[in-house]
Amino acid sequence: MKSFSLVIWELFKIILIAAVIVIPIRFFLIQPFFVKGASMEPNFDDGEYLIIDEISYRLREPARGEVIVFRFPGDPSQFYIKRIIGLPGETVEMVGGRIRISNKENPNGFFLNEASYLENIPNLGDDKITLAETEYFVMGDNRAASYDSRRWGPLPKKNIIGRAWLRAWPVSRAQILEAPIY
Repeated sequence: MKSFSLVIWELFKIILIAAVIVIPIRFFLIQPFFVKGASMEPNFDDGEYLIIDEISYRLREPARGEVIVFRFPGDPSQFYIKRIIGLPGETVEMVGGRIRISNKENPNGFFLNEASYLENIPNLGDDKITLAETEYFVMGDNRAASYDSRRWGPLPKKNIIGRAWLRAWPVSRAQILEAPIY
């Protein structure tokens, strides 16, 4: 009987130690995320398993080109995955299938070169929006099938959960994810 109670006590300690280690990591540093839908194809497919870095944006601001997971402004219970296109204070304009960004450094604007992650995928529509100091403009990589800032407006910074850091599944596509260089 003493042996059985020792086994139970040891098992309890292991579970407690594991919980003390895993729970803070899961809730404050990283979390898993499954891609749902086709809005990020061809770069992220439906069913892929990603690890989201939740700590980076506590230490620095989100950067253009990073793929992020956020709470949808229209329904915070829904999580979306999109790519950051426009940064706070910038003007984002879709002109003839291309994206022009205007900001303090480039008052006349520059066209975003997305060739490193998109192959000949035009942006649909002609639109222009100026972002507030706490807003981002996000778009899916599958521009024809993405419900994004072009439809529902800017993304408030407070809705951002974190950046996609690691593709863990499928193993054949596993990799650390980095923002493109524009």
